[in-house]
Amino acid sequence: MKLGDLRRLSIKKQLKIHFKLRNGMECIVNEQGVATAPELRAVPDFNFDDELAAAGEFLVEPAPPGQAKKLTRAEMTAMAADSPSAVAVHDHDDE
Repeated sequence: MKLGDLRRLSIKKQLKIHFKLRNGMECIVNEQGVATAPELRAVPDFNFDDELAAAGEFLVEPAPPGQAKKLTRAEMTAMAADSPSAVAVHDHDDE
């Protein structure tokens, strides 16, 4: 996986993708595909692609805040039932 792959994904899915750099800073690829290290104060002495190769964990969040939506139990149940991966669970009485 290259930085370009993360950039395309973040644009296509409108995500912010975070990963840690080896120096302890964090890189954030925003929904426009721009990779930044907010704590960086000078020209970096590293390459984001090399740092990405060493990253083992990512934090992914929806880019525009407020996309989270509260649902009632009934709404959530209906959504889960409409999901193609939802599996029906049946109660069986063993007699």
